[in-house]
Amino acid sequence: MQANPIPPVQCIGIPRETFPGEKRVATVPDVVEKLIKLGFRVAVESGAGDAANFSDDAYRAAGAQIAGDAAALWAASDIVFKVRPPSSGEVALMREGMTLIDFIWPAQNPDLMQQLAAKKATVLAIDCLPRTLSRAQKMDALTSTAGVSGYRAVIEAANAFGRFFNGQITAAGKVPPAKVFIAGAGVAGLAAIGTAANLGAIVRANDTRAEVADQVKSLGGEFVKVDYEEEGSGGGGYAKVMSEGFQAAQRKMYAEQAKDADIIITTALIPGKPAPKLITAEMVQSMKPGSVIVDMAAEQGGNCELTVPGQAVVRHGVTIVGYTDLASRLAKQSSTLYATNLLRLTEELCKAKDGVAVVNMEDDAIRGLTVVKDGAITWPAPPLKQAPAPAPKPAAAPVAVKKSSHGPGEPMSAKTLTIVFAVLALLFWAIGAYAPVAFLGHFTVFVLACFIGYMVVWNVTPALHTPLMSVTNAISSIIAIGALVQIAPPDAGINGRPDGLILWLAFAALVLTAVNMFGGFAVTRRMLAMFRK
Repeated sequence: MQANPIPPVQCIGIPRETFPGEKRVATVPDVVEKLIKLGFRVAVESGAGDAANFSDDAYRAAGAQIAGDAAALWAASDIVFKVRPPSSGEVALMREGMTLIDFIWPAQNPDLMQQLAAKKATVLAIDCLPRTLSRAQKMDALTSTAGVSGYRAVIEAANAFGRFFNGQITAAGKVPPAKVFIAGAGVAGLAAIGTAANLGAIVRANDTRAEVADQVKSLGGEFVKVDYEEEGSGGGGYAKVMSEGFQAAQRKMYAEQAKDADIIITTALIPGKPAPKLITAEMVQSMKPGSVIVDMAAEQGGNCELTVPGQAVVRHGVTIVGYTDLASRLAKQSSTLYATNLLRLTEELCKAKDGVAVVNMEDDAIRGLTVVKDGAITWPAPPLKQAPAPAPKPAAAPVAVKKSSHGPGEPMSAKTLTIVFAVLALLFWAIGAYAPVAFLGHFTVFVLACFIGYMVVWNVTPALHTPLMSVTNAISSIIAIGALVQIAPPDAGINGRPDGLILWLAFAALVLTAVNMFGGFAVTRRMLAMFRK
């Protein structure tokens, strides 16, 4: 019987990006080493990482082969990682049946989809990842890229703005803090809020999704609410198209913010649609001279009517930054994050670590990513399967409630209570009748200490032991100290009493109870601090 042939190890190719101004690269030397550990061979086009400060020597040291040009790389590769969608020239270099992983944007690039299908390729569009799957977060390159872009947007705004972000009082006078308004509090918007707040600016933000208000506040911003009630959450963490009534109220609010803000950063995008126009020409005209607008949606048409994609222009004394390569302007950081996302995807494709990627269409995450499978267009993916509702459990037989060792339990019956009191009364009568007089004082203190300890510690409901138990420990320690005082009365050492033994016992007890007391209050303080902002 002939054994099944072992499939050859696949080669992952990393070409140089050809899109004008693109500085990112699809993988970095640190990730190359991990791809090789998964069993793959890795080939990198010469100069692919130069713009992101990753040299050919660094890739070579990590174990990658260096291809002389793009044609040689595409010819040698079974899987290609890219950042930007392939150009027509790059599609022409593809071999039939190869796998391509990068940003595709299938809704905006139908012609590209047909070209890739004609090559009988398998294409995984990293922008089509089902972001609602919790296990897909490690592969979410959109989130990684948006975070970098949001940070860079604030840096570009600071570069174009003529003043400090933070307020200062100097010998030359007082400098007020900059006022920053951010339209859209998704991943990019939240990154911009955190960066601007850390630079000392007064930050306000708005989003159609009311649930992000707490996130805005946690980063140091103020959430500005539109005076109109409508839910704005869409699928996959994006916003949806709002009603005309909401948009009118939103425009009114934006007009008010534009007059007051020094810097506006817009991030609003709706999947598969042009960017909504949020900032009109009239709003730009109402802004103070020297103000700045950074339009992060410029590549999809822009949120500002006067945005020029790819350029920074001045209109009505306001600088409008419409750069479409914000992530590329932090090429090293962006490339590292993107490479890590693709590594996590590769781990899902190659669980056997044998250097062969398997596109499992039964996997929800992989199915969502796959827009072309062996030449057949599979986009859009079907809706995610909903987890079946759990079957109703049959009514369980009543179970006897287990008595807790702490806290108040069931009250005793009258008969039991009578017997207990009778026994205790008899015991106390016997002690009072026959015990020495000196013993009775100590015994009284002991009984009172036991009673107080029970009521304060043992009788506390278990649910209250945190954070109250540490306080009760401290109280019980105070009671113990009082009992120690009674152990050594003024006549210690007289009539043969072991005064040294009592002294050392008292000393040891005091040390232990002191630790318990101060430790109890320290723990309580830390617990209470957890509930304070």
